[in-house]
Amino acid sequence: MTINLNQAKFIVAAHKPTQWLPDEGVEVAFAGRSNSGKSSAINALTGHRKLAITSKTPGRTQQIVFFQVSPTAKLVDLPGYGYSKVPKHMRVHWSKAIEQYFATRQCLRALVLMMDIRHPLKPLDQQLLEWCREAAVPAHVLLTKADKLSKSRAAATLVAVRREFQKRGDISVQVFSAHAGIGVPDARLRIGEFLDYS
Repeated sequence: MTINLNQAKFIVAAHKPTQWLPDEGVEVAFAGRSNSGKSSAINALTGHRKLAITSKTPGRTQQIVFFQVSPTAKLVDLPGYGYSKVPKHMRVHWSKAIEQYFATRQCLRALVLMMDIRHPLKPLDQQLLEWCREAAVPAHVLLTKADKLSKSRAAATLVAVRREFQKRGDISVQVFSAHAGIGVPDARLRIGEFLDYS
């Protein structure tokens, strides 16, 4: 089955698990720190300028947002994390929601994790990858905002991050820039592979 991410459309923004879409078909989740460029990445990957809400104020995504790609395939935008100005009770709520999502979601096929290439491998990023490991869910890391670094520095960071995960065959890494279009075709292909259940 060929997956066309351009067909993605908003379905629901869920504040609690009872509002999640049925746990069926296949889905790929997107996560990242509040300043990682997650919404911009989703928009670039789906070819929609305003599918995911972008903001100059980090931490705006406060719900788990579901997008339908096909009758059996979904994309899921998880709440951004790590933004200190968000009230503590909200950060706790987000953390619990994400942890529950990974622990219970049977149709989850993979996580696409956004990390700012200038600040990768923060503790909360590592926590999310540990939840992936516990759930036996592979992860694909996008080192976002690659246009902010020279090609040589971006390449060096890519090597360093890949080395960090060399003992984990369930994690792949690439450079990415929604603004410059760097790595968009490769990321689309990878996500399509995750969603292709045929």
